[in-house]
Amino acid sequence: MTDAIRNAIEYLQESRDKIMEDYTELLRFPSIGADPAHADDVRACADWIVSQLEALGFENCESIATDGLPVVYGEWLKAGADKPTVLVYAHYDVQPVDPLPLWHSEPFEAVIRDGKIFARGASDNKAGVWGNLKLFEALLQANGALPVNVKIMFEGEEESGSPSIEAFVEANKERLAADVLLNCDGDFEPDSPQLVYAGRGIVSAEVRVSGPQADIHSGLYGGLVQNPLHVAGKIIGSFHDESGRVLLPGYYDSLNEISATEKERVEAGFQAEEMREGAGVAAFWGETIAPASERATVYPTLDVNGMWGGYQGPGNKTIIPAEAGFKITMRIAPDQDPRVVSQLLKAHVESFATETVSVACSIGEEAWYFQLDTDGPWLEAVQSAIEETVGARAKLVRTGGSIPILGVFNRLIGVPITAFGYGHGEGIHSPNESLDIDAFFISLEAAVRLYQNLGAVEK
Repeated sequence: MTDAIRNAIEYLQESRDKIMEDYTELLRFPSIGADPAHADDVRACADWIVSQLEALGFENCESIATDGLPVVYGEWLKAGADKPTVLVYAHYDVQPVDPLPLWHSEPFEAVIRDGKIFARGASDNKAGVWGNLKLFEALLQANGALPVNVKIMFEGEEESGSPSIEAFVEANKERLAADVLLNCDGDFEPDSPQLVYAGRGIVSAEVRVSGPQADIHSGLYGGLVQNPLHVAGKIIGSFHDESGRVLLPGYYDSLNEISATEKERVEAGFQAEEMREGAGVAAFWGETIAPASERATVYPTLDVNGMWGGYQGPGNKTIIPAEAGFKITMRIAPDQDPRVVSQLLKAHVESFATETVSVACSIGEEAWYFQLDTDGPWLEAVQSAIEETVGARAKLVRTGGSIPILGVFNRLIGVPITAFGYGHGEGIHSPNESLDIDAFFISLEAAVRLYQNLGAVEK
């Protein structure tokens, strides 16, 4: 272990209590990016992070306005022209906290118990923001400098699909120029390290079926006026066959078979039993379509995430509702264009309109799949750091989820991308989200080694 690594790790260990105490300040911001009511909270959180970067000695730090919520930017470019420049990505926005009654403590008043810190965003993804800030602090305090040039890009819209980020990246290509992008939106499990190297794209939509001008008496109008709830149910029922295959016309037209090497990698990274236990189901659906590992990570999907309409209170209310609706997300495969898929969905859904009901399908997110490095010096820098810290290299896994910003970088910037997560979390997107404190500090130790490794990569 070099003195530079040892000094930084010792600083982190000595500062452990203060690091966690100060983390509660960041977790206190209710930076729920998807909720317009919290837009000012998101901006306040961005300003606070800017102040932290400035205190570390980063330059050109600012909260940059977008068409939506701000991007936090800062840079430390004193390592020299012969050293790589690393663009560090994480996001500071968080998911909504509902259902609030299921929380054991206030979601934005962090509580430490049983070796974990509980708060919304404690893991996803304020740990990625805070981990980097404390890592840079440790390196600067212990050694006086960073081993690489660093540019920071922390966004505030990831949990709502990064709707403003493509335009931001397009307009800021020169500012964001780097040798490698380090994605810090992820997890670090010391006992079983994994690195997500690819994920699906996403299309989201909301469907509204409108009928009578107001809720009307089902005894007077039943059989005369078409029921929007019935039409909504008919649309939902048209999405899949009995095996689970999506029935949208043309949905699979651009789908290509993955390579044999990729099939092996996907299967090796898939934990079927853990997935079944996590879902609380006895068996998976759609067995005849493709292996479960591919259906969970590569194949496209279509899911109804919520539906509404009519009377929801106790007892019965004899009405035909004026309106019904539902929300959809589709995870799309590498070869699918989200703009094409969204229009296939829209055309199919709106074809159910009749003379008596109107059907409108509003498209939300349209994001591409993403792909990170699966070999090369940047990934090796990550793997070597993890192996030296925990004694094992990370397993490369493909996720069925989506990180829209990475798809944007794949298409617009074209720099190599690798990943590193800070700490291991539970309850992500759920009540009682938490971050394991020991795992967080193990990841910080690995990050010290990672940045030294990155500094050794030839440009």
